[in-house]
Amino acid sequence: MKTTEKLKKYLEKIKKQDKEINSFIELRDEKELMKEAEEIDKKISSGKAGKLAGKIIGVKANINVLGMTASCASKVLENYKSTYDAIAIKKIKDEDGLIIGMCNMDEFACGASGETSAFGPTKNPINKKFITGGTSSGSAAAVAAGFCDVALGSDTGGSIRNPASHCGVVGVKPSYGAVSRYGLIDMCMSFDQIGPLTKNVEDSALLFEVIRGRDENDSISQEGIFNFKEIFQIPKGLKVGLLKIKGVEPEIQNLIENKLKEVSEKKWWNVEEVKLKHIDLAIETYYPIVYTEFFSGTRKFDGRRYVKKIEDACGPEVLRRILGGNEITKAEHGGRYYNKALKAKKIIEKEFEEAFKKFDCIVCPTVPRLPHKIGEKISVEKMYAYDVLTSPVNLAGSCAISLPIGKLKEENVELPVGMQIICNKFEEQKMFQIAKAIEEL
Repeated sequence: MKTTEKLKKYLEKIKKQDKEINSFIELRDEKELMKEAEEIDKKISSGKAGKLAGKIIGVKANINVLGMTASCASKVLENYKSTYDAIAIKKIKDEDGLIIGMCNMDEFACGASGETSAFGPTKNPINKKFITGGTSSGSAAAVAAGFCDVALGSDTGGSIRNPASHCGVVGVKPSYGAVSRYGLIDMCMSFDQIGPLTKNVEDSALLFEVIRGRDENDSISQEGIFNFKEIFQIPKGLKVGLLKIKGVEPEIQNLIENKLKEVSEKKWWNVEEVKLKHIDLAIETYYPIVYTEFFSGTRKFDGRRYVKKIEDACGPEVLRRILGGNEITKAEHGGRYYNKALKAKKIIEKEFEEAFKKFDCIVCPTVPRLPHKIGEKISVEKMYAYDVLTSPVNLAGSCAISLPIGKLKEENVELPVGMQIICNKFEEQKMFQIAKAIEEL
């Protein structure tokens, strides 16, 4: 199908269905999109097209796209037009990817359900009564609803993998430093990574190959080693660590274990339970760092440069994190909570490094529970616990992928469940190979 034909199909579908799902905050001008699609089709016909030619892409609203509104789904930045492209966006455009619009998200990436956006919650395309998961809610929903081919999200402690699991799509959190953060309005500089949300493993690997790599604008970015063509090689004799922790719904854990058993028997993989002694400290370690760095990062939204002061225009979850960060960073505390959290982060990071000396990958559910209904009142503690299995990966700086592996019933509704595959830092090659092998079954 030509890019122009596909674009028309997606735009018509968005007009008919997205008023209810609410996955996009802003779409590009149709004439401009069609003109760009025609140029891409000409390149395809002449054999001069890039790797992403024909791919139509949604972008999370905290990533700068020239001329688009990088609102972070907040009234604070609702009038902020990006004056430049993020490096990930520049790389996509260089490979002829077509950006269709900006996707909804939890406000300033604060949340875990997709409900905190100033422009309304994103509904799950699988069943619109339920949450998508967050914070990359619109990106996951847009892919799941068939509004675009692929989408970009950002992951702080599960923000790509969480909605990928709830919406039944593939979501990738790259290793810390694998993708440039230049142009990302990050929530927490120590954790955030831009990554793909797609319908299959192959598209995720392709998009990752395009956006990855060293960037002089981002001092922590690294080149790494990755070859897209090698993801089709099926690994044999793998040692897989099965992670079990408290708080995971038994039905979800059983589904993961049964699927892993099926795969291991067919692929001759060795599965053994992995023990991570300090993983129970992940949430308590993660949030003091998030609160502190988010508070620091939002001081620029002071009502001068960006019109609105963040404390005056933000929602309750954003304010909770600002106030929490303000308290943690007070002079009388002398930075002790933040510094203790950084020490605990190092312990968890080393624990993962030791585990990867024995195992090729670690497998567990992506999210410990099925999605709740939109508007359902759950405690802050339960909401934060959505990230109990994903946040340790950000603490360790490792790479991980959420892969849909089945469905479970909730009130007679079948909802997707994601399997999380975790590999050591900059082992995306191996991670995609394992995910591809599981997907093929």
